[in-house]
Amino acid sequence: MKERLENQINFILELDKMKNLYRQTYVLHEDRKENDAEHSWHIAIMAILLSEYANSEIDTAKVIKMLLLHDVIEVDAGDTYCYDAVGNSTKAEREEKAARRIFGLLPEDQCTEFYELWREFEDSVTKEARFAAVLDRLQPLMLNYTKGGISWQEHGIHKEQVLKRNENYFGEADELAELIRSVIDDAEKKGWLK
Repeated sequence: MKERLENQINFILELDKMKNLYRQTYVLHEDRKENDAEHSWHIAIMAILLSEYANSEIDTAKVIKMLLLHDVIEVDAGDTYCYDAVGNSTKAEREEKAARRIFGLLPEDQCTEFYELWREFEDSVTKEARFAAVLDRLQPLMLNYTKGGISWQEHGIHKEQVLKRNENYFGEADELAELIRSVIDDAEKKGWLK
């Protein structure tokens, strides 16, 4: 086997570990939490369906690539719950190290491309990265809301925490921002958020 193909296959096999990395968000039709692979697939589909709601013209294919790659690093770094202050204090360092190792499995050109897409998502400056971040926040919010706020209640999450996590991205997609606000308000009314 050629070295390039061997490197690509090794990367593909490494990504299989994402199927065993469980998040704090529950799937809707079972009593279990979703894994990173399910999450990445779900938000990539969301990008295809919801890109029309972006406030500015975006490269949807680039958004999809970012969403499929953004959690690859969790193979090494683990999934850090978004409301975990202690875990988030070391998250950037753990994820950077993981990104270099995991993307380093690839041929140099793909390593560079994938690392740069991951970095762009993390830096959240471009319109594509910011729209991808909206979807990355909307998906668990909708699952959690539809599942009766189960993970918010398990962790004692407050409305202000959820608003703070989302509000920096409200300017990226007005209709999606309105949906997020209404879900958060209703979850508070139902007692699912403190």
